[in-house]
Amino acid sequence: MTKLSVNINKFATLRNARGGNNPDVVKAALDCIRFGADGITVHPRPDERHIRRADVFDLASAIDVEFNIEGYPSEDFLAMVEEVKPAQCTLVPDPPGVLTSNAGWDTLAHQHLLKEVCARLKQSGIRSSIFIGTDLNLIEAAATAGTDRVELYTEPYAALFPSNPFSAVVPFSVAARHAHACGLGLNAGHDLSLENLAYFHEHVPHLMEVSIGHALVCDALYLGLQESIRRYQACLGNLVV
Repeated sequence: MTKLSVNINKFATLRNARGGNNPDVVKAALDCIRFGADGITVHPRPDERHIRRADVFDLASAIDVEFNIEGYPSEDFLAMVEEVKPAQCTLVPDPPGVLTSNAGWDTLAHQHLLKEVCARLKQSGIRSSIFIGTDLNLIEAAATAGTDRVELYTEPYAALFPSNPFSAVVPFSVAARHAHACGLGLNAGHDLSLENLAYFHEHVPHLMEVSIGHALVCDALYLGLQESIRRYQACLGNLVV
């Protein structure tokens, strides 16, 4: 079974645009869970332009499914993660001002940092995942750094999919097999959608989790949140009762 973790950053973006607490991100997370999400993902950034630090703590005390916190491993971020103790921490190489994640780690150039952070997370009982591209050498270096999983950065797949699905998915299928051979668990995320998720899931083996936010929330504007989650789970071959 491939699990669906819903990234709720966009609910927080909408709330922050107007002030107040509408929509309530904790309620949104609980509704996602009630409608069939297997986990909740957040990516708090230093400027708190969507998820705030306070949201992270509120969510941790409210939800009973897998909690995944993404972010750049600054000292402030790691201290928060160690206090919250989510099931998983996904390490992304984003600088503070970037709009959205747009690249995976160079795990060779940042081997020392990633090795220290993965060891620190393991000591706190938190599963680590490194956001990464499909370069096989970098996947091997991620394993050497001591991570539990890698999350494949799927924007290149999504960009090529409309014109050539097979060429789009092949590097990810190869990378997935290689990650599995290296002893790594496999996640994926970024620009996965109702249009491209089923094909990705069909062709990429060993896929344990996908994290989807922007596309799912956009779909929910037209389909409703419950129906959107049902359809994303259907793309993964999961039945939502």
